[in-house]
Amino acid sequence: KIILGILTPQKGEVRILGERPKKVLGRVGYVPQNTSVNREFPISVMDVTLMGRLGCSNYGWGYSSKDKALAREALEKVGMWEFRDHYIGELSGGQQQKVAIARALVAKPDIFIMDEPTSSIDRQSQTELYDFFRELNKEVTIVVVSHDITAISSYIKSVACVNQRLYFHDSGEITPDVLNKVYHCPVDLIAHGLPHRVFRDHKEFEND
Repeated sequence: KIILGILTPQKGEVRILGERPKKVLGRVGYVPQNTSVNREFPISVMDVTLMGRLGCSNYGWGYSSKDKALAREALEKVGMWEFRDHYIGELSGGQQQKVAIARALVAKPDIFIMDEPTSSIDRQSQTELYDFFRELNKEVTIVVVSHDITAISSYIKSVACVNQRLYFHDSGEITPDVLNKVYHCPVDLIAHGLPHRVFRDHKEFEND
């Protein structure tokens, strides 16, 4: 929320792309954790995506041909162009999440922030989204907020863990040592389907 300019830090300052957060709002794309919509609200996938162009154009009311072309590009990128005329309420949770991503992409951000992007979708859709993020990361910086850090470990380049303070690791490899420092207790990583955390007896742990 500080990066997005919603909150201000109690001390110090935060710079995004060399500027204060509120000065670069148009350059930061954001997909919130809760993207649920009223299924009875009659708005199309195309119109939802075009909403991401609000404030980006100088044409006043309505959308320009450039806006519509960018919306098509974004929907094609997330695999939702064929659903452009469908009402957003007709879509599954995973499909709605893809449209939310397209809406953020259509503004052509330099940084893309996603808050728990897979929290409300099934495992197959999660894998598809992470594969998409890997490709998208070739074009734009991506910040993913997630509590399931082991599940995304094979997709990331660096890790910033927050537990009262910030622990930054310039590698995507999440080791027991990394988790020990963050959670202040011993952790083993067990691979069973997807990796998950197992907390060992605290008596075995010696804090550096």
